[in-house]
Amino acid sequence: MTTLDILKRAKAAAPSLSGLSTEKKNEAIEAMAAELESSAEAILAANDQDMEAARGHISEVMLDRLRLTEGRIASMAAGMRDVARLPDPAWRTLESVTRPDGLRIDKVSVPLGVIAIIYESRPNVTSDAAVLAFKAGSVCVLRSGKEAWRGADAVVSALRRGLAKAGLDENYVNLIEDTSRASARELMTAAGYVDLLIPRGGAGLIRACVENATVPCLETGTGICHVYVDEYADLQKAVKIVVNAKTSRPSVCNAEEVCLVHAAVANEFLPMLKKALVDDRISAGQVPVELRLDGRAAAIIPGTKAGERDFDTEFLDYILAVKVVDSVEEAIAHIAAHSTHHSEAIVSENGENQEKFVRGVDSAAVYVNASTRFTDGGEFGLGCEMGISTQKLHARGPVGLRELTTYKYVVRGDGHVR
Repeated sequence: MTTLDILKRAKAAAPSLSGLSTEKKNEAIEAMAAELESSAEAILAANDQDMEAARGHISEVMLDRLRLTEGRIASMAAGMRDVARLPDPAWRTLESVTRPDGLRIDKVSVPLGVIAIIYESRPNVTSDAAVLAFKAGSVCVLRSGKEAWRGADAVVSALRRGLAKAGLDENYVNLIEDTSRASARELMTAAGYVDLLIPRGGAGLIRACVENATVPCLETGTGICHVYVDEYADLQKAVKIVVNAKTSRPSVCNAEEVCLVHAAVANEFLPMLKKALVDDRISAGQVPVELRLDGRAAAIIPGTKAGERDFDTEFLDYILAVKVVDSVEEAIAHIAAHSTHHSEAIVSENGENQEKFVRGVDSAAVYVNASTRFTDGGEFGLGCEMGISTQKLHARGPVGLRELTTYKYVVRGDGHVR
């Protein structure tokens, strides 16, 4: 089926989905989640084909993003059920005012209509995006990267079977069959069919959508995330946070890419950092983190000399750029110059410096004494997320159900004229 055919079917399906009751939507989500679980064998077989085709062409950490397991499929289904338990974001009265003449004006949340999502090598995004759009009352049109398409197709087939079993239109969830750049361009320019486009992937994909889209586009994803270790940091706490932020899953956008260390603690902290990220991981048979050091850090611990672009790179790998700074103000200035406005953290026991950092850093999520890895819809209590918005309008941070609605004004009178 062509991309235009799919868009036409999605557009035609949108009005009926918009009018579904919360109870019917939740019933359908359960049916989709159950079908996802019962289809695990077929989904894993399709994912195995994706993995085999990608092996040797992408890195090991990116292969991990692509990989599905029984546990990950179970988590996908659990995430769908979490969304079902969340309040319905559509058709809520957000504000209400009655004018002196008796005219009543209600501001009401409403579904967007058709949401298109272009994403790359994370097949779990397929079910996350589908369930969020569905619960928010919008039809989704998914466009997976070619490396993940077989798995995504198997997931979407299961979700559509779930919709059918619930007595609903399968066209509420759609997957573009063409994985060429042409289909991506079609979605970017599908005025009249797509109400919101969400790119979820690397910097190149996001830039292409932002620069070329003629439909409304929500910028998400790229994360050059920083952890600043202040002069008043608890250094044991700092090591724990940096290790988690860098190594728990380096291939995701909320992983730390840059560590800034105050000069007053650099001589003590940097050897601790090297031991935790390099020496201890080698001893444990784990992949060590390559430390790319500025001149001041390199004078304290061994590592790789930082290159010109290392503080502007989303590595998505076991690589960490390290810089020594002289103040919290310098840390804030560095972040302002190099961050993608995703997630940044300060490790400090000093309340004044914490507040300077929180107020001075202009990112979607700012942490005090916590890992950047918490920037996630599930961790924020949103069930799951469509992506992490790094822009300021209309949504910022984890994009959950509420961010997938718009609003309109419903005005009630009794023969009122102006």
